[in-house]
Amino acid sequence: MANYADITRNGLWDNNPALVQLLGLCPLLGVSNSVVNSVGLATIFVLVASNTFVSVIKNVTPAAIRLPTFVMIIAAAVTCIELLMQAYTYELYEILGIFLPLITTNCLILGRADGFACKNTVSASIYDGLMMGIGFALALYLLGAMRELIGTGALFANMDLLFGAAAVDWKITFSADYPQFLLAILPPGAFILTGLIIAGKNFIDYQIKQRQDAHSEGAEKVSKRVRVTGKID
Repeated sequence: MANYADITRNGLWDNNPALVQLLGLCPLLGVSNSVVNSVGLATIFVLVASNTFVSVIKNVTPAAIRLPTFVMIIAAAVTCIELLMQAYTYELYEILGIFLPLITTNCLILGRADGFACKNTVSASIYDGLMMGIGFALALYLLGAMRELIGTGALFANMDLLFGAAAVDWKITFSADYPQFLLAILPPGAFILTGLIIAGKNFIDYQIKQRQDAHSEGAEKVSKRVRVTGKID
């Protein structure tokens, strides 16, 4: 039986697809130069949809055509996302360009389909897709926010491309005469900032482990104490 607490922890932190597994680096590094350009919502939808259908058909799919079937399911989900974006967020669809169809070949999505969804129940597979998708999206949005802030001195620019006219005023400008830092917006800046985020996560994990080890050593010392009462000749 699937442990939903473990699935949550793995997706959001311990086995985060972007920061630990290092999967999906193409959209992570290619389109994360701003928050609005990040394709996290699309990835969440495709992960949940593909995991669901793979889990449903896992017992009737011959091993010889398993992977091609998974790719077809993922491609169908990506096509749905593309059609929705063409209908409602066409300008953003044009900006993302090739990175949307490339979700079909994203190792993260195919890996979850083959490594989890085809071996677990539908409910567990849906939840795994949701948690992995949210974990990936959070890393994507964090990187996008860092690159946009360092590169342009602003946050949430052009959010109207995704949320319509109501989001025109969402842009936050921290300095009117901020000199743009081009490196942060370009792919080399994405590599550097991704490395810093991973280093920060590893440092937090190290601090947590140190505290756990110190707590375990203290508990072990207490358990080894022997209380002796009475007189011993």
